Amino acid sequence: MDLSRFIATRIAFNKSSSFSKFIINIALCATAISVAVMILATGLVNGFQQVIQDKIFSFWGHIHINQYQPNAGPLTQEKSFELSPALMQKIGQVPQVNFIAPYATKSAIIKSDKEIDGVMFKGVDKNYDWPKLQQFLVAGNLLQFNDSSYSQGVLISASMAKELQVGVNDKIIVYFIQGGSQPPRARKLTVTGIYKTAIEEYDKTYVIGDIDLIRKLNDWTRTEIGGYEVTLKDYHQMQPVARYIDEHVLTDELFTRTIQEIYPNIFDWLQLQNKNEIIIIVIMTIVAIINMITAILILILERTNMVGILKSLGMRNWKIQRIFIYQAAYIVIMGILIGDVVGLGLAWLQQTYGFFKLPEDSYYMSVAAISLRWKEVVLINVGTLLICVTVLLLPSLIIRKITPVKAIQFK
Repeated sequence: MDLSRFIATRIAFNKSSSFSKFIINIALCATAISVAVMILATGLVNGFQQVIQDKIFSFWGHIHINQYQPNAGPLTQEKSFELSPALMQKIGQVPQVNFIAPYATKSAIIKSDKEIDGVMFKGVDKNYDWPKLQQFLVAGNLLQFNDSSYSQGVLISASMAKELQVGVNDKIIVYFIQGGSQPPRARKLTVTGIYKTAIEEYDKTYVIGDIDLIRKLNDWTRTEIGGYEVTLKDYHQMQPVARYIDEHVLTDELFTRTIQEIYPNIFDWLQLQNKNEIIIIVIMTIVAIINMITAILILILERTNMVGILKSLGMRNWKIQRIFIYQAAYIVIMGILIGDVVGLGLAWLQQTYGFFKLPEDSYYMSVAAISLRWKEVVLINVGTLLICVTVLLLPSLIIRKITPVKAIQFK
């Protein structure tokens, strides 16, 4: 057996009470808390980003295909072009594409008996990916389509329904802005459903209805649309897939925009959460390192007599250093294991019961979401172990300066 490891094991598992034992327990607890906080911070940031991104993508897809318009913003009405089943089929054959659907938007003003509100009317057809909108429905039903005319129903948000003081099956008057000198065109529609994403940019802006109504108001043909909404299998592939579709699939009159380019502020805000995660991880790592350095310095100080005796018996400095490095490694490993149990346990409780609530108006969700990625948990464990043990090489160098005669006399 390795002598350094044997001595380190005997010291580490010595049950006699001492001041160093108290310090070791503090270092162990500090390491466990640091690991647990790092796991929870990573899970909370991942969960937060995932929930917000899922809401954005479910409502608007990943990529939009439209006619080119300079300086087009999120609320810019699209130029119309002809729906092409052949083009849709070609786009659908791109390996990363999951779903494609036509859409169009039009500026409007909603009027109820008591209030008015400016909105953007998003028109879709019966082949739209309705299951992804179903998850946001809090009252009523989805739109019902017929072949003879446009649907008279609309979906509005919960905040909009509250502001307008309307509910399911209530009538509202929608004034569609025609542009130029033309007066608005009014249509009386029925609220068939109420949705809630908790994302203010959507809930206060968009009403969902039949694209045929927009076609009728804009004097379009039955085959004209404002654009295609493309949903991917993996949102990380938005940029390369959009570039590929632009270069190899579309004609010169059409171009692609990712949802990240349309709503850059939201995604920039989400990216800021990564910085918060890094700051927390760095702080917790520093806390663990400081506690471990303090612990090993106290251990060396308390075992000075032992160091002198081992040196007088001919044990080399490096082997004596290894005793304390092994002992520190035991503390770090135990702290990591306890931290894993605490961190993963709290994460599971939050995922299962949702104890930690959030103000939905500020965070776009009512319950703090956690998404654990095992690769990141493993990196936290391995990184904490390697960093702590490596840093502990520095205080262990004190052993080289201890002389046997003075160490044996030390009390």
